[in-house]
Amino acid sequence: MENTQTHIGRVTEVRENIMLAELTTMEHGEFPVVPAETGDISVGQLGSYLMVKQRGIEVVAMVIGAGQEHLEAGGMRGVMTLVPLGELDRDRNFHRGVIHYPTPGAEVHVVRPDEIAILFKKYQSTGFELGYLPTLTSMGVCLDPTALFGRHMAILGQSGSGKSWAVASILQRTVQVMPKAKVILLDLHGEYVWSEGETQHSAFAEGTCRYIDARNLEIPYWLLTYGELVDLLIDRDDAKASTQMAFLREVLLTLRRKANSDMDDAHISIDSPVYFSLAELFHQFKRANEQVMDFGKVKGALYGQFDEFLIKMQSRFNDVRYDFLFKPKRRKSSATLVDLLREFVGLVEPQRQITVIDFSSVPFDVRPTVSAQIGRLAFEFNYWNPQSREFPLLLVCEEAHNYIPREAGTQFEGTRRSMERIAKEGRKYGVGLAVVSQRPHELSETVLAQCGSFICLRVTNPEDQQYIRDLVPDAESNLVNILAALGRGEAMALGEAVPLPTRFQFHPPDPAPNSNDIDFYNMWRDGPGTVDVEAIVRRWRRQGR
Repeated sequence: MENTQTHIGRVTEVRENIMLAELTTMEHGEFPVVPAETGDISVGQLGSYLMVKQRGIEVVAMVIGAGQEHLEAGGMRGVMTLVPLGELDRDRNFHRGVIHYPTPGAEVHVVRPDEIAILFKKYQSTGFELGYLPTLTSMGVCLDPTALFGRHMAILGQSGSGKSWAVASILQRTVQVMPKAKVILLDLHGEYVWSEGETQHSAFAEGTCRYIDARNLEIPYWLLTYGELVDLLIDRDDAKASTQMAFLREVLLTLRRKANSDMDDAHISIDSPVYFSLAELFHQFKRANEQVMDFGKVKGALYGQFDEFLIKMQSRFNDVRYDFLFKPKRRKSSATLVDLLREFVGLVEPQRQITVIDFSSVPFDVRPTVSAQIGRLAFEFNYWNPQSREFPLLLVCEEAHNYIPREAGTQFEGTRRSMERIAKEGRKYGVGLAVVSQRPHELSETVLAQCGSFICLRVTNPEDQQYIRDLVPDAESNLVNILAALGRGEAMALGEAVPLPTRFQFHPPDPAPNSNDIDFYNMWRDGPGTVDVEAIVRRWRRQGR
């Protein structure tokens, strides 16, 4: 197309991060449609690109608003709000950020397909194509996998916006393009591997995924750090909590060293991943809590200080739901850590690129502790791995707001610290983090602030929109307004993994995860009408879905 064919308007106002433009052509009171080789281009679509040209300057902008205004002389004029994204240099290469701002009067042009190709050519060679432009379906959108995974990413969107689809689509493409990938996926609701009767289904191709029930993985209590044990066993609101924490620190170090006295080359601390006796820990607290002297006339310094601790620990120990944590069957010695690491990193033969750890059968209140354990083990694995740069890992945290909360001082403080450490230091040791959440404003700000890329699906909640707006670069904050208008499986990609902020449609995952909405209409009209209540009770009692 010639410039005269693509010229549709002019800039009327330039502000700090936006430009206002008016259309010079209107067709029957409607925004124009410009013909192109690949099909007609509708002007003014949210998330579409336009080019602003003036005296050799070529600035790429995105439409974030379009409307009509009444003219005093009668009739209507079309107006658009544009966000400048970057500019083309003399060699027609695209660069993010704008150095040479146009002034009012600059021409506004439709972006030709060959110019769109220039914008997206930067990462086409990776083959990591996740979707396509809704306004030009022939143009695939490729992201930079090194920036996406190595500098952490957040996948944000409200319930039903397509987050599980996005995760499945990204990981399916990952193992196709990078067959030696190592991904650990924390699946809180059994969406990525699930059973129907005797048949097990997966959102990933056969031979690429290993399924592990979090209870069968057996992450034993002795791998918990001091902070995680505090989260699990001590009520921070208890008036005696500080005494309990101090005594736990002292006893824990003694028991770890006692049980591993034969480890000559080990430097054992309160957080070392070595075995200790939980029963002996309980008895140490019990003895101190009941200690009396002078034939019972004088109470010990800690007499009665640990009543709450002992009750809480005993109740957890007697609850069968916690057997996978407190009563390990396989991992009863420090030597079993090697096998555990091999299993969850995917190095057990035959090797798999994706390890799906299913949390759906784990008690809700202990999920944060187990999640933090897996995250910390992934970090420690590569922290101590001399080949960490050649063996990067990706940890995908579904429903991350449930165990990486924004608020400090909650019962998940140890969990929060573990995940924040990965966010702050993980990229140095080849540990990438992908947090997936439908409530961004409830998610740790420290974790989100460390994310280099954001894949934002539909978000209509004003609090969540504002939170995302505060996190992304200032030049891109206005683009958050588009999030409420996105369709299912449609996303706005922002950050380092894309050459410019991009609104795109995900390729549908094949196979799809088990995350579709329940079909109330058909089930209530033609569904079974009854269920096996006895089977429900049996599954509830055995805590097995």
